[in-house]
Amino acid sequence: MARKRHLSRIAVMQVLFERAQHRGIDEKQALAKNVAELGGADEEFCLVLLEGVTTMENELRAEIEKHAPEWEFDKMDPIARPVLLIGAFELLHADDAPPAVVMNEGIDIAKEYGTEETGKFVNGVLNAIANNKS
Repeated sequence: MARKRHLSRIAVMQVLFERAQHRGIDEKQALAKNVAELGGADEEFCLVLLEGVTTMENELRAEIEKHAPEWEFDKMDPIARPVLLIGAFELLHADDAPPAVVMNEGIDIAKEYGTEETGKFVNGVLNAIANNKS
C-alpha cells in the first residue's frame, strides 16, 4: 500500500509539474499516462489528489505562502511547488495518512526529483503547515 501511495503522489506531482510548464494539458490524460509509466500507482488515490489540489489550488497556494513568508509561490523551485501543493492538500483536507507520513513522502519526492535543498525547503514548509493547522 505504501509503495502504491508513493507512486501515486509521484504521478500527480508529474502532472502538476507538466501543467506548470505547458498550459492547457489534459490533466486526466497526463495522469493516466504517468500511472501507466510508473506502474503500481493507485488510480483512485491519484484522482483524489489531483482533483483536490486543482479544486483548492488558490487556498493551498495561500497556505504555502503563509508558511514560507519569504517566498512567492511562483518563485519557488519548480519541483517544490507541486510537492507542496499535494502535501498541503493532504495535511489540510485529507485524513487518511498521518501528518508525519505526508511530510516524509513530500520530502522524499522532493529529494528524488529535485535537490537536497528542495527537500529541506519542502520539509520546513510542510512542517509549518502541519504544526499550524487551524
